[in-house]
Amino acid sequence: MANFTEKTYSVSQITDVIKQTIEHNFSEISIQGEISNFRPSSTGHWYFTLKDEGAAIAAVMFKRRIGDVSFTPRDGMLVKVTGSLSVYAAKGSYQIIAESMEAAGTGDILLIIEERKRKLAAEGLFDEENKQPLPQYPATVGVITSPTGAALQDIINITRRRNSSVNLVILPCAVQGESAAQTIAKQIQTANDFNMADVLIVGRGGGSLEDLLPFSEECVVRAVAASKIPIVSAVGHEIDYALSDFAADLRAPTPSAAAELVTPLKTEIFELLENFAGEMEDNLLNRIERYRMLLNTFSVKNMELCLRSIQTPLLQRFDSAKDDLALAMTQRIEQTKNRLALAKSRLEDAHPQKILNRGFSIVRKASDNSLVCNANQVQNGEELIIQSAKGSIGATVNAVTP
Repeated sequence: MANFTEKTYSVSQITDVIKQTIEHNFSEISIQGEISNFRPSSTGHWYFTLKDEGAAIAAVMFKRRIGDVSFTPRDGMLVKVTGSLSVYAAKGSYQIIAESMEAAGTGDILLIIEERKRKLAAEGLFDEENKQPLPQYPATVGVITSPTGAALQDIINITRRRNSSVNLVILPCAVQGESAAQTIAKQIQTANDFNMADVLIVGRGGGSLEDLLPFSEECVVRAVAASKIPIVSAVGHEIDYALSDFAADLRAPTPSAAAELVTPLKTEIFELLENFAGEMEDNLLNRIERYRMLLNTFSVKNMELCLRSIQTPLLQRFDSAKDDLALAMTQRIEQTKNRLALAKSRLEDAHPQKILNRGFSIVRKASDNSLVCNANQVQNGEELIIQSAKGSIGATVNAVTP
């Protein structure tokens, strides 16, 4: 082995020796660790740190290799990275250049949850239009959680402190382990079958990712989404999440917060009732005053004025109509008189005597007293009677001129 103490090296020289040593001996290596400080760059590369309890190593995965990764890494994921070690001389640091990445340990759980989330979201189980509003004043709150957990005790304490009139129905279930998901889903179904509450709190206190896994199981998510009773999901602490949070009608950061959300303060209800009572009393008094003022308008004097105000226009209209009718009748009589006078004058003018008085005569045959209207009706020598205005004249035809 070379004795490096016999020679003085420059920084670049010793860095080059280290670079060659590391890159030659670790050209293909797999490292398992937890992702930290994950930061995709604008150029499409991934920069992150792999760490465990005692150490950390920088890592980079270039854009051309990212397409082979079937999931999106995020901080906290446990992964296995395969690649080569490289020394970055400018900073005197080393890193692993990742060629592939696989989920490992809890990373597998996160990947499963993400894939399940995408599947259920595609079915519409998380759609906002399916969310139900929480009842403003629930009479009964159902709690589906472990009967021995601290979360239940917190919910009971907060509910009793806020409103002792609210009934609590405890539906006990396991909240971790293999059978937990089935018992949670069964209790949700039971609460719905028997309409046991106005709102349900489904959840538990904090725990590891594996401990919270039952609330992300498909049967629980589907039971939450199908519930006719509004559900508040309260799983773990504020930083934790489960798929039941997305299917529930409301997510609470903690079970205690869920109890705060669903339980109205009794003092606020009393204040609200007092305000309503005051408003109702004011409304009634105002209405009574309006009716009193309205009744005052029905006094004898006001009624008489009111009647007159109605009667006067009608009487005026009646008088006007009467005058119009009388005028129309007078005009009609005058018109009729004029027509009668005209007819009389025409009749008088047409009287035969008046015609005779104007110098005309009526000619008849003496033989049969028939009227002679045409010269061709008579012959020479025929006897005629000529009727004048006063008297008649006998005549004999001695000439006929057609």
